[in-house]
Amino acid sequence: MTNNQHLTFNGIDGATGAYALPPMTGDELSAFITGAGKPENLAELRFRHQRASQAHLGVKEGVDPKELGQAGWGVIFAHGADPAIQEALTPLLDLRRSQAGEHFYCYEGADAYRPGESKSKFLARHGVGPGPADPAKAPYYLLIVGDPETIPYRFQSQLDVQYAVGRIHFETPEEYANYARSVVRAETGESARARQAAFFGVANPDDPATQMSATQLVRPLHDFIQQDQPDWTLSAHLGDGTAKAQLARLLGGAETPAFLFTASHGMAFPMDDPRQGPHQGALLCQDWPGPQGWQGAIPQGFYFAGDDLAGDADLSGMITFFFACYGAGTPRLDEFAKQAFKDRQAIAPQPFLAQLPTQMLNRPKGGALAVVGHVERVWSYSFNWPGAGAQTTVFESAIKRLLEGHPVGSAFEFFDERYAELATVLSDELEEIDFGRQYDPYELAGLWTANNDARGYAIIGDPAVRLPVG
Repeated sequence: MTNNQHLTFNGIDGATGAYALPPMTGDELSAFITGAGKPENLAELRFRHQRASQAHLGVKEGVDPKELGQAGWGVIFAHGADPAIQEALTPLLDLRRSQAGEHFYCYEGADAYRPGESKSKFLARHGVGPGPADPAKAPYYLLIVGDPETIPYRFQSQLDVQYAVGRIHFETPEEYANYARSVVRAETGESARARQAAFFGVANPDDPATQMSATQLVRPLHDFIQQDQPDWTLSAHLGDGTAKAQLARLLGGAETPAFLFTASHGMAFPMDDPRQGPHQGALLCQDWPGPQGWQGAIPQGFYFAGDDLAGDADLSGMITFFFACYGAGTPRLDEFAKQAFKDRQAIAPQPFLAQLPTQMLNRPKGGALAVVGHVERVWSYSFNWPGAGAQTTVFESAIKRLLEGHPVGSAFEFFDERYAELATVLSDELEEIDFGRQYDPYELAGLWTANNDARGYAIIGDPAVRLPVG
C-alpha cells in the first residue's frame, strides 16, 4: 500500500448521494491524526489494558457477570428527570431489584447525574475510585436513562471502560413502559425465541467499503459462528440478497431471528436537513446502485429507517448489531475534526440517538431488547488491518459470548478492551512522533481509525439483557 492510495470510509450523505467522508490518502489522514490530543482517561485505559493480561474483564475477580446477584445492576437518571419516566420503568426496576438484591442501585434525586459531571466525579461522589467494578460500591451493569444532551456520550464511553453500560431515551413515558414490558416478558419466559441468527452484508456496486465488509466481516463471522455454535440455525444474506424488503423480513417480519448482525453504509444528513433526526444512521441497502450508478440525493426506498418498521412488527427478545455510521447515534460535534480544523465543526443541533434502534426498542407489541451500534462514523480498519488482512476476533468473541448466554454488556467487553489497548498504543505513538520519530502514515491511520471505531460502540438498551432462547 502506497501513501498515494486512497482510504474509503463508511457513510453516505443522503442529501447529495456522495460519501459522507471523501476518500483520502494516508498522508492526508495522518495530518489530522497527529493533531489529536490524548484521551482524558488515559491512565485508566492503561490500567485496563495491563489488567487484561490477567484475564480480568470489567468486573472484579471472583464475580460472575452472568449473575446479577453478584455483578449488580443500577440505573442512572439525570438530575430533575421527569418522575413519570421512573414510574413507567417500574416493572423493569422491580425485576432488576429482585435479581440484584443488595447490589441494586438507583441513582436518582441527589444521587442522580448532575449537569456537566464527568465519569470520575460522578463515581467519586458515590465513593468509587478507578479500578475494576466492585458491586459492593457500584454495580457492574449500569443503565443510563436520558438523552445524550442531558447525559453526554463522553460520560457513557468513559464509564464503559470499566462497567457494562447501556442507554435508553424515548419521547414519552408510554414508550419507556413499552420497553420495560418487553424486557420483563423476555426475562420471565413470555417471549422466548428460537436459536436463530442472521448475518446481513450489503455489497453495493463500485463501492469498496461495503464490498469489503461483506466479504471480510459478515461472511467470516457467519462461517465462524456456524462452526462454533452448531445448536444455532444461521442464515447469510449477502450482496443481492440484502435488499430493503429482505431487511424488513428480518426486522419484525416472518424471518425475524433472535440475533441479527448487519454491515452497510449508515445514512448521514446535513444538520439543516429535516431528515437528519429521523433518518440519520438508517441502513443503506443493496437497492442503492452505488456511487457510479446513482447520482444525487438518496431516496428512502434505498434505505431502512425507524419509520420503515411495520406497525405490527414484533421484535420481542431480539438483539441486533448494526455496523454502520451513526447506527447508534450522532454527537453534536464532529469527532473526526482535529487540530488541523482549529475548531470542531457542529454536525447536528444537539446530540441524539438514532431512531431505528430507538423505534425497535419501544414497539407496543414487543420490542427488541438491545441494539449495539456506533456513535459517529464507523471504520473498516476495525476488521481489516493493512498488511495483516481480516481481523474479526473481537467480533467473533463478542457474538460467541452473547449466543452462549452472557448479557449483552458482558459480551461486548471485548470491544472495551480493544479500545483500551488501542488508546494506549496510539497515545504512546503520538508522543514519540511529537519528539521527531518517523512514522508510516498508513500504520498511524490504522491505529487511529481503529481506536476511534472501538471508542464509538454503544449499547442502546439495558446492558444486562440476554437472548431469551431455550
